[in-house]
Amino acid sequence: MSDLTKQNPPSTTAARQGVGRHPRWRRILLVCVGNHIRSPIAAAVLAAHGGDDVVVRSAGLRYRHVGKGPHSNAIRAAAERGYDIEDHIAVKVNFRLLEWADTIVAMDHTVLDELQAIADEHAAPKLRLYLDGEDVHDPWEDAYPAFRSCVEVIERGAARHLP
Repeated sequence: MSDLTKQNPPSTTAARQGVGRHPRWRRILLVCVGNHIRSPIAAAVLAAHGGDDVVVRSAGLRYRHVGKGPHSNAIRAAAERGYDIEDHIAVKVNFRLLEWADTIVAMDHTVLDELQAIADEHAAPKLRLYLDGEDVHDPWEDAYPAFRSCVEVIERGAARHLP
């Protein structure tokens, strides 16, 4: 069971496996480059604020971090704001996840462009940018304050994705 499922547990085995549809849940997939910083933070924020109305997952475009946990600064910055992403394990986006989601949210324009290139006719209409017209900055090589800022930006943008 993923860290996000633990934060917002579905009530059925089928929902945990990503099959079937619960009539009131909105399924949101957050995507960044590595599923190592921004998308796990955004997923935790949306899960915390969306309550029982959302089920959230995250994924990345690259294999680099697949099977690994989040960046240590991301864990720390998220925890300071009350979000636990420590148990998150990075996964790569795939067609099953794209099909599962009701909404697919890219953390920046580059990610959105790559998703548009791989999305089929069913996934393409579900794509959107996390912020309206702006990128969520990737603090990958930045100092710790940029990670804190990333969490704050993600929190400010969360409401537009929640029912």
